[in-house]
Amino acid sequence: MDKQELGAFLRSRRERLRPEDAGLPSGPRRRTPGLRREEIAVLAHISTEYYVRLEQGRAPRPSAEVLAGIAGALRLTDAESDHLHLLAGTAPARNGRHRRDVRPSILALLERLPQTAGFVTSAVFEVLAWNDLAAALMEDFAALAPEDRNLARRAFLGPVRPDASLYGISDASEFRQHVVMELRATLARYPSDPAVTGLIEDLRAGSPEFARLWQRHDVQAAPMLTKTFRHPAVGKITVDCDSLALTDRDQHLVLYTAPAGSRDAEALALLNVLGTESLNAGGSR
Repeated sequence: MDKQELGAFLRSRRERLRPEDAGLPSGPRRRTPGLRREEIAVLAHISTEYYVRLEQGRAPRPSAEVLAGIAGALRLTDAESDHLHLLAGTAPARNGRHRRDVRPSILALLERLPQTAGFVTSAVFEVLAWNDLAAALMEDFAALAPEDRNLARRAFLGPVRPDASLYGISDASEFRQHVVMELRATLARYPSDPAVTGLIEDLRAGSPEFARLWQRHDVQAAPMLTKTFRHPAVGKITVDCDSLALTDRDQHLVLYTAPAGSRDAEALALLNVLGTESLNAGGSR
């Protein structure tokens, strides 16, 4: 049970609620954002004293029934409710280290995918495996040291120019928010993994934007269905983005494709021929 994180998470969710969300009158005397602690306690059918102690990080571990009541009172989403249980220690947590080895079948699949840029990321956004088209579209990952293949580091600690740090993608801001939310959930699963805690410490210390987003305690991101790259050789390419969870190793297989016959599909086909040499065609990024 991570009492301090649990308290901070509860407080952040409570402060985002409006009285009308819970069927309560707003009233003229509210001086702080969100609902009052005693209001959440009533809605969750627990004592105000106990709820206050939870937010202050002083309460013993709540039961699953209490957490369910609090989740309902705070109007938590499924992802937020799962995160609440993880913080409270009432859901299975991976106390070891996240896995970085990719299944051989996934490696073989990457090479067999036609006209598809594909790569595998770890729980901390390290690119673990990729095919030639992904390298041509994004980065020659083989030329980088393993620590430089981390997309979270690149997003927040990379080159100053936003288009340079994230391959000129159209949704750089949304991706950064997605990274923060995923890393917060990852920390709940691997609280003792130095690779996880060290990355988060580096990002909080080196990026004011990451530090600001981290304080929001968000744990659910909107799905990214399409993405537009600005490539130095072929210009703008808009692709469909699918991220498939490899749950046995807590990894993701990310696939970028384009509709058959489209200009974007033709651009991907051209990149498949040009390979990583195309990255230098328009100059360094």
